[in-house]
Amino acid sequence: MRFGCRVETQLSVFAENKPGRMAKICYTLGSTGVNIYSISIHDTVDHSIIRLVVDNPTKALILLEEEGLYIITQKVLVVDISNEVGALGTIATLLARADDNIEYAYCTANQNSDAAMLILKTRDAEHTLELLQES
Repeated sequence: MRFGCRVETQLSVFAENKPGRMAKICYTLGSTGVNIYSISIHDTVDHSIIRLVVDNPTKALILLEEEGLYIITQKVLVVDISNEVGALGTIATLLARADDNIEYAYCTANQNSDAAMLILKTRDAEHTLELLQES
């Protein structure tokens, strides 16, 4: 199995869970040339946590803060993996053997593509990067 990985900055945006909020965030970023590579939305009772990996996290942070949104940044690992049976299990097993806990993850792949992209949040993204690069 082949995979490449890198550490990126993820933005966790806390926003009201109401129609149009996601459209406003996407428009704000897109209209200023910020490209969204990955997105995950988790809802709570009245708010959502929108996790974004973008091509320019500093610019995105400034733009979204100007919109009055509360944002936390975290280092996450972006893993480009083969879109094949067992690929996620292999990564999870490597980290488990090294006692490196996956706090959360999200992934996407197209069934007609050979590649998938996995976002991993661990306690220490740099350490996790080293573990995966050594394997």
